[in-house]
Amino acid sequence: MRPAVIVDPYTSGALFAPAFHEAGVPVVALLSSPAPPEVYAASFRQEDYAEIIVHSGHTQRRLRELDPVCLLPGCESGVELADALTAEVFPEWANVPELTPARRHKGAMAEAVALAGLPIIPQVCTADPDEVTAWIAKYGLAGKDLVVKPPKSAGTDGVSRVAGGHGWREVFDARLGRRNRLGLVNDQVLVQQHAVGTEYVVDLFSHGGDHTVADVCRYGKVDNGPHMAVYESLEWLAPDDPVVPVLTEHAKHVLDAVGLRYGTAHVELILTDHGPRLVEVGIRPHGGGHPRFCRVATGDSQVDRAVRHFTGRGEVPEGYALRKHMRVVFLMSRTAGVVRGTDSLAVIPELASHHESVITVRAGDRIEVTDDLFATFDVGFVVLAHDDRQQVLADEAAVRKAEAGLEVVADRG
Repeated sequence: MRPAVIVDPYTSGALFAPAFHEAGVPVVALLSSPAPPEVYAASFRQEDYAEIIVHSGHTQRRLRELDPVCLLPGCESGVELADALTAEVFPEWANVPELTPARRHKGAMAEAVALAGLPIIPQVCTADPDEVTAWIAKYGLAGKDLVVKPPKSAGTDGVSRVAGGHGWREVFDARLGRRNRLGLVNDQVLVQQHAVGTEYVVDLFSHGGDHTVADVCRYGKVDNGPHMAVYESLEWLAPDDPVVPVLTEHAKHVLDAVGLRYGTAHVELILTDHGPRLVEVGIRPHGGGHPRFCRVATGDSQVDRAVRHFTGRGEVPEGYALRKHMRVVFLMSRTAGVVRGTDSLAVIPELASHHESVITVRAGDRIEVTDDLFATFDVGFVVLAHDDRQQVLADEAAVRKAEAGLEVVADRG
């Protein structure tokens, strides 16, 4: 039987295997490197795959022998390899080949979006700090808040806000040449003006250039000391929310601009006073197990849409419906030290809207300050779902009260 091939089936990409299995289709894992990045290793279940291929000079031949029903990236590390192999071996599923960098590199994707006529957040991506200095002067950004981040990281790794632009050079130098959580060396650094507004994510599945919307969510993000973009919450929006058509239209234009024709994507946008502005595009499923929760909120997901399309087992709608109100509440640590008082979290599973919780911190553990999405999972998260949104909000307040009962005994200086 023809299998589905998933490149780097880690984090939410691991959900492709059980979904294809349910449709009666075996799955082959194609790995871009012999072992997954450390941050993704726990999500890789080798037993889920009929075959595991480590990319080599023989990959193209083996893919032709397998004649798969599809070839899709599972997570960020597999995007470029999936793009290259699809264009070479299965051109009928290929995304626009010359725009491959725009589907992975944050600097290149902004350039492609701007070339398509869409407004972007002012930014520069370079290895030369003098170029940043000139850019700041050219755009009159002296004294303005800046954001500094690696162009090929994931999960808000290395993202920092520099208040008033003071000390941007030190942050730039600290990022340049550093190996990020995906094991890649930051050979450039992206510096951009800090955009003010609420951040959202639009999750889509595309086939033949038709971009279908699986869900739209609103992020709650906070500053945690010097660290910005620390996740606090995630809420699914009803399709009749006034912001949804504005966001989905812009997200579809972004996907056209970066040349996506087939596959899953999540588009992160900030809704400013002047309209939506792109944060970044991920050409793979929304991470952190999001499709599992989306099934509860909407009855569908990006992963399920991909399976139905490539196996011919059902239609893919253009939009979505909200069946339950759902929020993910991310726990965080504001100081580094040893944890006490975890008994306060015992009430969480008893909440009326509790759907799932993953509490990873234990009394006696030493934890660091939560500084990015990966670090959020060092403490834990809670998923709330209910027919009544007010119940969800009340239970979120109860989660925060329980979180406040945690005591982190800070390190002595």
